[in-house]
Amino acid sequence: MPLVQLDDLSDRRLRPYSGMTDGQLKRGEGFRRDNPDGLFIGESGRVIERALEAGICPTSVLVDERWLEHDRPIIERVQAANPNAPIFFATARQFREITGYEVVRGALACFERPKPRSVEEVIAGARRVAILEDVTNYATLGAIVRSAAALGMDAVLISPSCHDPYYRRCARVSMGAVFQVPWARIEGDADWASGLVPTLRESGFVTAAMALRDDSIGLRDRRLAEAERLAVVLGTEGDGLRDTTIAACDYTVLIPMAHQVDSLNVAAAAAIAFWELGPE
Repeated sequence: MPLVQLDDLSDRRLRPYSGMTDGQLKRGEGFRRDNPDGLFIGESGRVIERALEAGICPTSVLVDERWLEHDRPIIERVQAANPNAPIFFATARQFREITGYEVVRGALACFERPKPRSVEEVIAGARRVAILEDVTNYATLGAIVRSAAALGMDAVLISPSCHDPYYRRCARVSMGAVFQVPWARIEGDADWASGLVPTLRESGFVTAAMALRDDSIGLRDRRLAEAERLAVVLGTEGDGLRDTTIAACDYTVLIPMAHQVDSLNVAAAAAIAFWELGPE
């Protein structure tokens, strides 16, 4: 396992780990790259492992000396996937200086972004789909995708304004589930539902918008359980779904609650909905 002991922290190969945002990595700003779809950073052994299992190509690894032995099996898998990927070995001080992180959960790895999938590709053959509208909190998005993978959702669709599931914190919170469940970004503008929902309906999907409305049906309504193909639509924290999105869907659905609690955060609501409406 060849290691590169760092002595020059200005090495351009370290730039993905220092001074570049997730968005800049995705766009490849100021960084020469061969992959037109950009790069992303995976943090921790579990995230790196699941990215490798998904067949995503690593380009390098940066590891704090304190994690070297712990992450040695993962580093060896990176080398097997790409023998040309340098393994940068840093002292704790160097690692903090490069990344700015005081606390880490293992090695960091830089990966080539896979070519984006289309909506048609990820829903082909799917029976249960989660659709997320305007979820812009990295941790919330990661938690929802993790629940989607664990509770049997076949695919996840994200609206044009959602954060990117491959962003470092989102992938970390999802424990690498963003590489396990197929996902795609919906093209268009804020009124994505007016174009996509009719297409889903033509493909046999029933759409269920999770929202608190006077005409909402309960989560255990038999019409939802009996749907051969079902898309569960969830909105952003606080504001929930847009009125136009709710109007476009077949049903408006609520989770019955007690003790005068009026709502749950979207990550908790998603987990409950996926469990109740997922495949039997």
